Amino acid sequence: MPSQEYLDKMKVRQEYRNLWHTDLMSTIQRDPPYCCLAFWCGPCVSYMLRKRALYNDMSRYTCCAGYMPCSGRCGESKCPEFCLCTEVFLCFGNSVASTRFLLQDEFNIQTTKCDNCIIGFMFCLQQVACIFSIVAMIVGSDELQDAAQLLNCLADMVYCTVCACMQTQHKIEMDKRDGMFGPQPMAIPPVQHMSRLDQPIPPAAGYPPAA
Repeated sequence: MPSQEYLDKMKVRQEYRNLWHTDLMSTIQRDPPYCCLAFWCGPCVSYMLRKRALYNDMSRYTCCAGYMPCSGRCGESKCPEFCLCTEVFLCFGNSVASTRFLLQDEFNIQTTKCDNCIIGFMFCLQQVACIFSIVAMIVGSDELQDAAQLLNCLADMVYCTVCACMQTQHKIEMDKRDGMFGPQPMAIPPVQHMSRLDQPIPPAAGYPPAA
């Protein structure tokens, strides 16, 4: 069961005003090569993005960015690189989500309704595929088994595609943060300021809201 602190963070995150510089639908057009890299080498990209989100300071690293019950209990302080490798390969989905939460908390970024619909559709399709596979196994019909395998393949493709788009979205946001386009790069915040839940919400930024 989620802790009260986690629930409070989720509630505060809904009140953020800033926007991602690129929404999920536009990431493929914005950076096609990186999106392809994130699709075919997702765990490797997740490792690089988490390390970059921590300003390449692995002393800041905590498993799943502190958002999971196991966080801080996996020996991260002794061997953070190995723990991060284990996280991105064994808990890939959590690693992508954790990097996303880190960036959202640092820059007060909200997730748009469109992005939420895409992410929600991904999860729902996975659940439907799982239920369909269980029904096909119980009934024992060859036709249902074939349909279940097809649905599982579709769910996996959607999952990999959405995760690739999310990771490209994170990369573009950190490009902006590090001054690769636009103003000068931001200074590295102190460790205790990685999550800025107690600070005033800055003016809105990012792409304009849909009409």
